[in-house]
Amino acid sequence: MFLLHEYDIFWAFLLISSGIPILAFLISGVLAPTREGPEKLSSYESGIEPIGDAWVQFRIRYYMFALVFVVFDVETVFLYPWAMSFDVLGVSVFIEALIFVLILIVGSVYAWRKGALEWS
Repeated sequence: MFLLHEYDIFWAFLLISSGIPILAFLISGVLAPTREGPEKLSSYESGIEPIGDAWVQFRIRYYMFALVFVVFDVETVFLYPWAMSFDVLGVSVFIEALIFVLILIVGSVYAWRKGALEWS
């Protein structure tokens, strides 16, 4: 039989940590003023009068560059603990990490050939 009463502190913490943000949103929704007007609906540009349309479309190259950055950032996060315990883990984990790095190298070569790393 499971001893579910050992998780009482966890459930209390979960309920309290979920209830506080929900309660904050409900209170702000009730107490916030709801005045709409042209000034309220205009875009804010640091106190400067807005010029043009607020919906500016960015080029896809920025997103591709950011995606490549995130991939290599996550690679660093995965490889750092492995590097700290390299001497304990053994040869099989070294081969797995090597395969992981090779897959990322193939991905970076693919992104480079597709032009995702070019700014022009």
